[in-house]
Amino acid sequence: MTGACARRAIKLCAIVALTIPVVACSPKAPDYQSILGTTAATTTTTTAVKPVPLSQYLESIGVTGQQVAPSTLTDLSVSIPTPAGWSQFTNPNIRPETVLIAKGGKYPTARLVVFKLRGDFDPAQVIKHGNDDAQLFENFKQLDASTAPFNGFPSAMIQGSYDLDSTRLHSWNRIVIPTGSPPANQRYLVQLTITSLADQAAAQSTDIEAIIRGFVVAAK
Repeated sequence: MTGACARRAIKLCAIVALTIPVVACSPKAPDYQSILGTTAATTTTTTAVKPVPLSQYLESIGVTGQQVAPSTLTDLSVSIPTPAGWSQFTNPNIRPETVLIAKGGKYPTARLVVFKLRGDFDPAQVIKHGNDDAQLFENFKQLDASTAPFNGFPSAMIQGSYDLDSTRLHSWNRIVIPTGSPPANQRYLVQLTITSLADQAAAQSTDIEAIIRGFVVAAK
């Protein structure tokens, strides 16, 4: 894949929507009722810096990426569980390397993507932009966010609600920048996004939290 194509791939698939602290800890129980409104959770000031989308930041520092299927990785284990009642979902507009599962229709869905990254970069600096895209969603209201490592890898997590096509959605998003096993020490960008209708988030919480707890990113 050429650098131009790789950059387009990152723009199309990295940062889909909205996230647990270190693997050994259980995820914070979301207060789903607090995300149904449309009032922003933070106060904007005249000195606030506009968030930079992760894809834009990666491009600015010369980093490119090629999407790969999690099942093809030989130096990294990346997977999510499939709760009862959920199944693989296909869409002609989504790349075949994407893992997408859904329950009974359009929502809720869980989407897992992996990019093999090329270029010289500092993961600690990159992950500072991991949650920026969510802040750009229409009427985004943040519920929770973290930049704590995930299984020892740099990571950013955010969850909240936003408007899309006159629909209020709840989304949980985690980005991880893991390094594969030696000798290649290949760096990747892994993203898991779980999206549901905001008014159904509480009812779907058991399945959503099961996927979050079962999310695996580990060097082989």
